[in-house]
Amino acid sequence: MIQPANLKEMDTTAITLPYGTKAQEPIQKFRDVLKLYAAMKDDRMVYLVLGLEEQTRTHYAMPVRHMLYDAMNYAKQVSAAATAHRKGKDNLSEEEFLSGFGKDDRLMPVITLTISLSPDAWDGPTSLHEMLALEDRSLLEFIPDYKLNLLTPYQIAEEDFGKFHSEMGILMQCIKHRYDDDMGWMRENKRFKGVSRSTASLVKTVTGFGIQLGKEGDVVDMLNAWENGLAQARNDSFNQGISQGKIDSALRFAKKYNISPEEAMDTAGISKSEWDTYAPVIRERLNEASTQ
Repeated sequence: MIQPANLKEMDTTAITLPYGTKAQEPIQKFRDVLKLYAAMKDDRMVYLVLGLEEQTRTHYAMPVRHMLYDAMNYAKQVSAAATAHRKGKDNLSEEEFLSGFGKDDRLMPVITLTISLSPDAWDGPTSLHEMLALEDRSLLEFIPDYKLNLLTPYQIAEEDFGKFHSEMGILMQCIKHRYDDDMGWMRENKRFKGVSRSTASLVKTVTGFGIQLGKEGDVVDMLNAWENGLAQARNDSFNQGISQGKIDSALRFAKKYNISPEEAMDTAGISKSEWDTYAPVIRERLNEASTQ
């Protein structure tokens, strides 16, 4: 387990060479989060560099982005070692002097994790090998791979959300069920009875859902807050002049072709900017029809 007290903020900037652009000069990049982990394990100090990237949509070049960020951090460590040897006027061999890196020098491991904040499946590559245009796959054994460490709500099984040691599991589960009208996933889980206000507020921000948090208390009953948000969304939709004709058209397409609400809305000509307005009503009508 990684304890917050063992983490130290690091500079999130990195100077990278351009790729995919017409820029002639190196580009300054910013990681979302970068921290140094230092803790005792088995009577020895363990040091790790932990990077975090947050994505609300699939990034189809993410393995290259991970590889680039990590490589730049390793290069920065090598440069720092060379600077330390130079300032210390260390007695380096010719080979060590050439690289600036001593034979016994070691790098801190860099681990980067991408967290998807979308309820949808990650349909992009999860390794460098997947991105290569290569017909002869036997050549892959000569090409180093770079795998993506990815955490996405869509791929987490319901029974695994409770394995998180923090309320991160609550956030991820709420993201996964962002568009669900059936509240069974939350109603049967006691963890949602007393959620910290900071986590509930984060859920509201990340999902964009109108959760009703109330004005008092350090903890929030997420079930009540979520259900109140659903009710308010339905009322707001009709108060904003929601088109009954669009709803009826989407319902007809959904039933006739057995397609998802999103596909039905798209077929009915409902713009994606209106999906959050129409989706709760359409799903509710479809659920009512299926139970009759």
